[in-house]
Amino acid sequence: MTGNLLGPEPTRLPDRPDPQSALERGDDPTDVARRWPDFSEAWAVLAERALDSEEPIAAYAYARTGYHRGLDQLRRAGWKGFGPVPWSHRPNQGFLRALAALARAAEAIDDTEEHQRCSQFLADSDPAAPDVLLKP
Repeated sequence: MTGNLLGPEPTRLPDRPDPQSALERGDDPTDVARRWPDFSEAWAVLAERALDSEEPIAAYAYARTGYHRGLDQLRRAGWKGFGPVPWSHRPNQGFLRALAALARAAEAIDDTEEHQRCSQFLADSDPAAPDVLLKP
C-alpha cells in the first residue's frame, strides 16, 4: 500500500528556473514581479523589504499579492485547500515567504485575526516554517 493514510500528500509547486535565477543573480524584485507577475517569491521579497523599511501597508499589499498568486499555483498543482506544503521543496518557499510576510504585516497593522489565520496556515503547511519565517 502506498500513500499517506493520515492525510493528503504534500503539494510541491513546479520549478520556476527563470524568475528564480533572476532573483538569485540580484535582479530587482520589482522587475522580476513585472516580468513574472505570478511568481510569489518576487512579491515576498518586496513585502519583506517593505517590512524592514517599516512600511507595513505596502508590505501587506505585496504579501497579499504573492499569497494569492501562490494559492492559484497550489490549486493548479492539486492542492485542495489543506495539507502539507513543505518548506524543504524550494519552489514552495516563495508562497510560504509571502504567507509569513502577510502574517507579519497583519500583526504590524494590528489585524490580529489575519495575523493568527496566516500564522496558523503557515504552521499547518509545514510545522517547521514558522520557526524559519516568523522573525520578530
